[in-house]
Amino acid sequence: MMDGKIGRKTGRKTGRKTGSKEKKYKVNTAGVCMACFILFFAWMEKQPVAVQAWKEAVQAEAGDGNENGTNLQLYAHSAVLMDADSGRILYGKNETEKLPMASTTKIMTCILALENGNPDDIVTVSAYAAAQPKVHLGMYEGQEFRLGDLLYSLMLESHNDAAVAIAEHVGGSVEEFAAMMNQKAKEIGCRDTFFITPNGLDASVNEKEGGQKVHSTTAADLARIMKYCIGESEKSGEFLEVTRTQSHFFTDAEGKGSYSCNNHNAFLTMMDGALSGKTGFTNNAGYCYVGALKRDGKTFVVALLACGWPNHKSYKWSDTKQLMNYGLENYEYRNVYEEAPLTPLLVEGGVPESGKPYDAAYLPLEVSETGDGELNVLLRDGENVERNVLLPEKLTAPVEKGTRVGAVNYYLDGELLREYPVRTAGGTEKMDFPWMVRYLWMCYSL
Repeated sequence: MMDGKIGRKTGRKTGRKTGSKEKKYKVNTAGVCMACFILFFAWMEKQPVAVQAWKEAVQAEAGDGNENGTNLQLYAHSAVLMDADSGRILYGKNETEKLPMASTTKIMTCILALENGNPDDIVTVSAYAAAQPKVHLGMYEGQEFRLGDLLYSLMLESHNDAAVAIAEHVGGSVEEFAAMMNQKAKEIGCRDTFFITPNGLDASVNEKEGGQKVHSTTAADLARIMKYCIGESEKSGEFLEVTRTQSHFFTDAEGKGSYSCNNHNAFLTMMDGALSGKTGFTNNAGYCYVGALKRDGKTFVVALLACGWPNHKSYKWSDTKQLMNYGLENYEYRNVYEEAPLTPLLVEGGVPESGKPYDAAYLPLEVSETGDGELNVLLRDGENVERNVLLPEKLTAPVEKGTRVGAVNYYLDGELLREYPVRTAGGTEKMDFPWMVRYLWMCYSL
């Protein structure tokens, strides 16, 4: 035991006279704790905005309670549940806030490599790729691999060096590949995403106008990218094959080095129907996740950003299961298509069906591109789709058969779900002077 005198045991004689002066060093435990507490929060104040936002949310233990009129309680600062068939966001929490996304970036890297490369391509490792920080495969400069094998390294183990090697092979350089990533993001409707790296490591670049742009996305955009990867890309099948594989063994091109990759996407075994997914973590991004599930004819995508920091690695799984179950339990497909009542339109200056100039000309209408006459929409109780028929009051001759003259639109909460063109089921020429001459000649001939 210690008596408060550094290095001296209780009960041991000091060998000093009773009246002699002696400095006593006592540890002020409360003071040390308070100092540590202050230093910790001072450090937290300097951390990224995402950390601060998540810190405030955690004070409520499990998110915001009744977010968006639901009973969902989420840890993630930003979250989305998307209907992967229509792209409609069924649930959103700070879904348009730009945040770093860590290794969820790699779903874009993977799909671009599949679309622009050949799995049998030989990739030569650069010094820059070999120097990437953990998590990494451990490749070295000059080493060669099949592109197909590196995709498993990328998606199963989330290797940062594999991401750079792939990017340099497919794009020529990391910068050129990032440009490809940003172009693809725009093509699929992502307006708030900016890629700098192929592996998702925290990064920023200076803009010419001043300021900085950060490697970032939104939960809504991240869900859109996953939607594209699992269903819209011509390489969706290959993407799912790679991301659903539990383990993959391979060697380098010369057969000198052997490597084994295991899938770290635990969601694949958590819920029936799990399709794909990618985890991510950096100091700035926190834990992130994007995943997809298909069950009972319904396909959902969940995207989570800033879903906790160490030691809260499991929060993303809790949030993902909550959102997926919410979608499965509360949404069902309903056929909302209804035949639109279309009356014939007056055609000003048109030739009447009777052929007599003193009669009015009308043309029948039809709704085109209706397919099998069904419009199935994923809806929850209380949601209703509105139908709106847009037609002019009249047409002006001449009018050809099949001319588009309007539309039948279906809306949900003010958002356009589907537009069906309305076309003329017949045509009419203009009742002009030559027509009148022919009409009079015909009447005279009779």
